[in-house]
Amino acid sequence: MELTSWFALLAICCLGAMSPGPSLAMVVRHTLASGRLHGIVCAWAHAMGIGFYALVTLLGLAALLQSAPMVFNGIAVIGGLYLIWLGIQALRATAGADKKYQAGQQTSLLKAAADGLAISLFNPKILLFFIALFSQFVLSAQSLLGQGLVVLTPLVIDGLWYTVIATLLSHQAVLPKIKQHAQLIDKISGVVLLFLGAKVIVGIAF
Repeated sequence: MELTSWFALLAICCLGAMSPGPSLAMVVRHTLASGRLHGIVCAWAHAMGIGFYALVTLLGLAALLQSAPMVFNGIAVIGGLYLIWLGIQALRATAGADKKYQAGQQTSLLKAAADGLAISLFNPKILLFFIALFSQFVLSAQSLLGQGLVVLTPLVIDGLWYTVIATLLSHQAVLPKIKQHAQLIDKISGVVLLFLGAKVIVGIAF
């Protein structure tokens, strides 16, 4: 892989990771509810899902999905329903959010990892990103080193970005102020997730 191609890949991966969406909402919720470690675990589990899609694209399965729209639509619908379910869960959790944070109740690290992995694997936006944009870089990755960069670059960029988010949000000067608005954050997250999920379903139906 040429250096210019890798820089282009790096730029696209950075933009993709930094774009707001359900992944950001999930990392934020685990960080606020359970602390920095849970947010970081969620972040790197999410990155593993990103790495999986990169590997799938490298193996040519993305091209197969693109040629089989029924399969792609099925995956997208499942992802949309999952986002809607997450949105409902976020909205239902708002009533006890302040009490939960004040009592120091935490989810398990396994739960944080499972949520991070699931939100990346079942997010149709991520699937579409790899099929539409990422596959072009596979063609320039002929060597084993180049193929490794194609898989590891989006994985590492994604993990580092959300680690930065979790670290900043969990800072002792920031966290108490954010927790004061826990209910609002949960409501916004819930509405965003519902909107994204509904948008996916409507897009497939029409």
